[in-house]
Amino acid sequence: MSKVHLQERRILTTGNYACAEGAITAGCLYFAGYPITPSSEIAAYMSRRLPQVNGTFVQMEDELASITSCFGASYAGLKAMTATSGPGFSLMAESIGLGVMLEAPSVIVTIMRGGPSTGQPTNASQSDVYQTRYASHGDYEIIVLAPSTVQEMYDLTIRAFNLAEKYRTPVIVASDGILGQMMEVVNIHSNIELVERKKPQVPPEKYKPFETYDNDLVPGMAIAGTNYSFYVTGLTHDVEGNPDMTPEGAEVLIKRLCDKIRNARPQINDWEEKYLDDANTVILAYGINARGVPEVVEQARQKGLKVGFVRLKSLWPFPDELMERIGKMGVSKVIISEMNNGMVIREVQRFQHLFSVSGINIPTTIPFSPKFIYKKLMREI
Repeated sequence: MSKVHLQERRILTTGNYACAEGAITAGCLYFAGYPITPSSEIAAYMSRRLPQVNGTFVQMEDELASITSCFGASYAGLKAMTATSGPGFSLMAESIGLGVMLEAPSVIVTIMRGGPSTGQPTNASQSDVYQTRYASHGDYEIIVLAPSTVQEMYDLTIRAFNLAEKYRTPVIVASDGILGQMMEVVNIHSNIELVERKKPQVPPEKYKPFETYDNDLVPGMAIAGTNYSFYVTGLTHDVEGNPDMTPEGAEVLIKRLCDKIRNARPQINDWEEKYLDDANTVILAYGINARGVPEVVEQARQKGLKVGFVRLKSLWPFPDELMERIGKMGVSKVIISEMNNGMVIREVQRFQHLFSVSGINIPTTIPFSPKFIYKKLMREI
């Protein structure tokens, strides 16, 4: 852990700019990207800010080059980030798996917009939630954070870097076109704690790049070009980084890569909750679409209805422990509100043995108004 001491200040800024400034605060010194609406302001901001902190900005020829160069920068010892939207994220899909296999700390920001295809580039969406989780092929776990405010665009970007460094993995910040473009006051904190990646725990002559010594299953990471010599590959590999094509080798490696995230769910998963103690109905939402729900809950409780609220701040790994706790608390129904045909609701439906599940699932590009959610809630109750 290290601390960054900043002058406490409040600024009026957009979500995309707040995200970029959060990256700078977290110690990001490398950004590679390709312009795409509605994320382009992140790249534009980083092109101005990174030279001021002795960092490097590169506009790449496409998204494939952008993400892979971030992995190279990460192995050179830098904190690295790229930003895109749905179509660009699709191009990054194969390399997300590469980042997982290389265990290269990095942050990927996706500013969701209406799709499929070109869709609605200047509007918002929550239809890429499964894309953030399952974009790449193979068995793997990924960390995805979901800000709901411009302040959280700053805060959760910093947290994304901390998680990436701690668990040696790509981490995704999933926002949307409205939150990226809207303006709110952001509090630039002081005394922010930053996580630095684990260093090799053995001398160079004994170093194996994927050997673990601790219960967190995270290997120490050497910097390329130093006295530590190592080989890395996207192939399944042994602890020395050499390709291992045996079924046993694949099982051992993939299990460790998944378990280092699964075992850390209590430290990774994050949510906001209210009125769960006596609730018999809970509304669950995330991102931009969660902003209208608290008003609905307050309105319902004023009428004597026992309604609670959960806002997911992290989407993946999915907070199974939260669902189990909600079930044990006597909640009879969970209503999932999301701007898609139904994605997170499918995760919640795995717990239908604990409570009934219904959804407000519309593939729209406009967040649901409190009035709209309230009408839906009254029909459910």
